[in-house]
Amino acid sequence: MDYTSKIITNPDVMLGKPVIKGTRIAVELILRKLSEGMTTDQMVSSYPNLSKEDIYAALTYASDLIANEEIIIPKAS
Repeated sequence: MDYTSKIITNPDVMLGKPVIKGTRIAVELILRKLSEGMTTDQMVSSYPNLSKEDIYAALTYASDLIANEEIIIPKAS
């Protein structure tokens, strides 16, 4: 999924955290609610401005962030 049309960052919105475009719903909130067991249907019901596609975009965004994370292993002393 191409999340670039769904996820934005703006320093004037939620301190620049990635959010769903047109909302103040942070990617972090979506991930947290899913990790607590909330279903996509429950999220859409609880957040009327949110769609299932938005949730999938947030998951893809987070996956890409982790996939491109640079891991630095400290040298043993």
